[in-house]
Amino acid sequence: MRQHPRTRLPRRAVALAACAVTVAVTAAGQAGAAPGAPGHRTGLCGPGRADTTYTDRLCAAEGDLLDVRIGDVRATQPSVGYDEVYYKLGRHTLGKDAVNKKFDDWCEANGQLEAASASSGARLDDPASFTCELPVGSETGESVAAMKTVVVGPGGSLYLTDGHHTLTSFFETPDGGPELHVRLRVVANYATLTQQEFFKRMEANRWVWPRDPEGAPVPVTGLPKSLGLSRFQDDRYRSLLYFARDIGYTPGTRPFQEFFWGTWVRESRAADLADWDPKSLPSYLDTVEKISRAQSALPANSTVADGLTAGELGALAEWNAGKAADKGEFAKLSVPYAEAKPGKLAYALRYKDAHGIG
Repeated sequence: MRQHPRTRLPRRAVALAACAVTVAVTAAGQAGAAPGAPGHRTGLCGPGRADTTYTDRLCAAEGDLLDVRIGDVRATQPSVGYDEVYYKLGRHTLGKDAVNKKFDDWCEANGQLEAASASSGARLDDPASFTCELPVGSETGESVAAMKTVVVGPGGSLYLTDGHHTLTSFFETPDGGPELHVRLRVVANYATLTQQEFFKRMEANRWVWPRDPEGAPVPVTGLPKSLGLSRFQDDRYRSLLYFARDIGYTPGTRPFQEFFWGTWVRESRAADLADWDPKSLPSYLDTVEKISRAQSALPANSTVADGLTAGELGALAEWNAGKAADKGEFAKLSVPYAEAKPGKLAYALRYKDAHGIG
């Protein structure tokens, strides 16, 4: 049995200021409209409603935890950092942990902290084969805060606002896929809005990132309708910023935080990426160091992107939290795969090499 301390602060702080939305029951709807269509909610919510997954979505309130099939979740961004997903897949398939990290990731995403145990041959798609620290129904503020988040959109569609990389790794891992279930925390319910009204509200809340990896606008109608690596473009800036977490900035201050920083890297040319070789550990580390040192050198009130300042985007006052390069988070990131506890970059590069990914 794996032992853990009694409390564990989540790495990612909750930065979403969720809107309070009243899910109203409409007394009358358009004749012949499909159940769940915006404006046609009679009988679906309140006493006596049918207890189904579909109506649970339509009636979900801020803070509710929804059990979802990850193949049903829609994206709010057109790209991911492939190397972050490769790290997760490498850790899940090539890992050296006593309990596979994929069970930690699933338990955390499901509001149950970390994995407590896993049987021989345990699989994500067999929940009986592993246990989490907290049973369902015993969630705490800490465990719920670490969950991935979703907005209920028109007609009950689910739009992910945090967790694209984690859920994509679940989608791609051999014992995952689109049928895998996980719970998501609802931050708003906009089921009764039209599609146009919905995306206006999402953009006002900065819960959507409609830009490609080079910053060009992407129409919201062009966002991926489901998860899976092949549905996303690769944003190399997003990957670099993921590996700079807790070295140049503190993650979790707001949705799409790494994309804002990626915009700054691309547009300000704060670091020279000309010599970056994403297949080489020394080169990758050198590039992460350049970017993260540039982040921590910014005054807190300097504008980074879209009017947001370095302070609002979590820039650290001192590089690597004031530690030398052979200490702290940068030292952890630098550990090669041959060691007992490899760093994140080592897992990503090992996975790419094992699968012939250039």
